[in-house]
Amino acid sequence: MSKDPSAIEAQLEATKSGQKGPPPIEQWHPELSGDIDIRIARNGGWYYKGDLMKRQALVRLFSTILRRESDGEYYLVTPVEKWRIQVEDTPLLAHTLTVEGEGQNQNLNLTTNVDEPLLIGQEHPLTVETYPDSDEPRPLVAVRHGLQARLVTAAFYDLARYVVDREAGSSDELGVWSDGVFFKMH
Repeated sequence: MSKDPSAIEAQLEATKSGQKGPPPIEQWHPELSGDIDIRIARNGGWYYKGDLMKRQALVRLFSTILRRESDGEYYLVTPVEKWRIQVEDTPLLAHTLTVEGEGQNQNLNLTTNVDEPLLIGQEHPLTVETYPDSDEPRPLVAVRHGLQARLVTAAFYDLARYVVDREAGSSDELGVWSDGVFFKMH
């Protein structure tokens, strides 16, 4: 098969056969097919051979077969192929924070740039790191298969409105509550 995204798309469509939900990529372990010239930019844009992929449906589809493996690399995986791609920061962006409830009973919900809803909680924990050689915060939410979504600046500012001070032994911790879990903001 070629390194053409359309060929990968056709292969995935052929494997669906009435399947609901995301593809079971955790069950797929093909050998490495090689590198494909797909790059996910820091701004969330997906590029093929330097050109922006304009079909959002294709980007959404590819996001469902993307995983990060223990070597730290990102791969598009099908039942028979595995292509390494380049990711500048994180493969997904999280935006549009909505809040249900309040205090320890609140739920913080995000939407990714591929329209995937995420509830910050046990399944999708929040961490706040900083970029290397910088104090710039790097807020991340775990998505699936080793992938993370970085909160865009506006969503991070929205999240900051829900930061509370919590007593933790002899000191205090700043963080947010969501889905019954307290997430520290470092």
